[in-house]
Amino acid sequence: MYSIGYDIGSSSIKAALVETATGRSISVVSEPDVEMGMLALQNGWAEQHPDDWWKHVCNATKRLLKDQSIAATDITGIGISYQMHGLVIVDSEGRPLRQSIIWCDSRAVEIGQKAFDELGHQRCAEQLLNSPANFTASKLKWVQENEPGIYAKIDKFMLPGDYIAYKLSDKIRSTIGNLSEGIFWDFKDNSIAQWLLDYYGIDNKLVPELVDTFSIQGKVSRQGAEASGLAEGTPILYRAGDQPNNALSLNVFHPGEVAATGGTSGVIYAVTESLSSKESTRVNNFAHVNYTGKNPRIGKLLCINGAGIQYRWLLNNLNVASYEEMNGLAASVEIGSDGVTIHPFGNGAERMLNNVSLGTRVSNINLNNHNTSHLCRAALEGIAFSFVYGMEILKSDDIRAKVIRAGNDNLFRSDIFSNTIATLIGQEIEIYDTTGAIGAARACLLYQGDFEAFGRQLTEHDYVMSFKPSTEKRPYEIAYDKWKNELEQLLKNN
Repeated sequence: MYSIGYDIGSSSIKAALVETATGRSISVVSEPDVEMGMLALQNGWAEQHPDDWWKHVCNATKRLLKDQSIAATDITGIGISYQMHGLVIVDSEGRPLRQSIIWCDSRAVEIGQKAFDELGHQRCAEQLLNSPANFTASKLKWVQENEPGIYAKIDKFMLPGDYIAYKLSDKIRSTIGNLSEGIFWDFKDNSIAQWLLDYYGIDNKLVPELVDTFSIQGKVSRQGAEASGLAEGTPILYRAGDQPNNALSLNVFHPGEVAATGGTSGVIYAVTESLSSKESTRVNNFAHVNYTGKNPRIGKLLCINGAGIQYRWLLNNLNVASYEEMNGLAASVEIGSDGVTIHPFGNGAERMLNNVSLGTRVSNINLNNHNTSHLCRAALEGIAFSFVYGMEILKSDDIRAKVIRAGNDNLFRSDIFSNTIATLIGQEIEIYDTTGAIGAARACLLYQGDFEAFGRQLTEHDYVMSFKPSTEKRPYEIAYDKWKNELEQLLKNN
């Protein structure tokens, strides 16, 4: 028997098939063949149609079943991971009223900031654990203010994963975790934040029915089966946003455990039992997948916009053929890049820098001595230093890392990058070769509450290597202190 997991991204939809009993990955497919587009009617806007996601989910499912010669009745559970913070609104017939306003759309920033100021920073930090910012609740308010005709027809709002579950099951439901990432959840009262809804003038009848993260959230309907190729009655057993799901995929559930990813953007996601929100303007706080009111598990998410995109920019603009070649060039230079520094903040405003937009800064180049190798090393170190800087922010918010696990992506495959982080934070980094879609499929096992078996599946199938802190820490500290001092001067002068 098998479980199927979906990862609903903004560039593609991935579907994974895993053997339920062992967690062994059978196959992962991606749809469509080219990256999905986004509609941007104005600068800072980003929209996608929810039915495009559904179409690609159906195509990916049929491919998996056909390619692996597996009967639909052999699928015992469905798990869903999805792009966070998006807004889907439907009418009483369940039809989307407009395109989804997705995670990277910034049109509601001013609405969220006004709410933060008028409701009170302390109240928002203590009860929402965040500013309303540019999250789903603020996007819904934007529709109310700017598209009143559409708003008047709304029967329910959803997040992207809720919509895919609805299309499969014909049931509109959500979870506490999903609502928390939309900033609809009051952690102090452990309930929907009615006071925020009242402030925004949003009727709570628009809120979906709530189900547990690990539960029978619905079953595939006749219509869902006909469209997707799955069997009618197949249970949906799990859903979560992509970053909580990435942490789950790395077996990160308990206080002191940290998940890291080094994709286009970098993410540090740390689990805590504390409702502290000292850094609520720089760190996002969401209900983790195993959150309950009696046993709170909060995921503290720190995002670094300028991570892999910085290294990719160098790849595209230097006369090099691959990341492997760049890593080799970087290894020919000593720690500290002979004084060359790169501050990799060229991918928009950085929340961890209090939304300052610095741009990428390359400094201290000597035209007689420095070359491509120094740039490659300085980029890897600069991105790694950004992660260390982020860990310092999390430490100020009471995070004490005991375990750090990371995916096997381009950055963490670099010895320089991973060794730099491990040495400066004094913590071993474990690398695993898994994906969000595989994690979502394996999460079906957690409906039965067997977290130990889930952890064994990760270790048995996905462990790659570990990076231990170097005993020669001082050269790393000197290089980091120089980089950090330059960053603080840039922020001071900005």
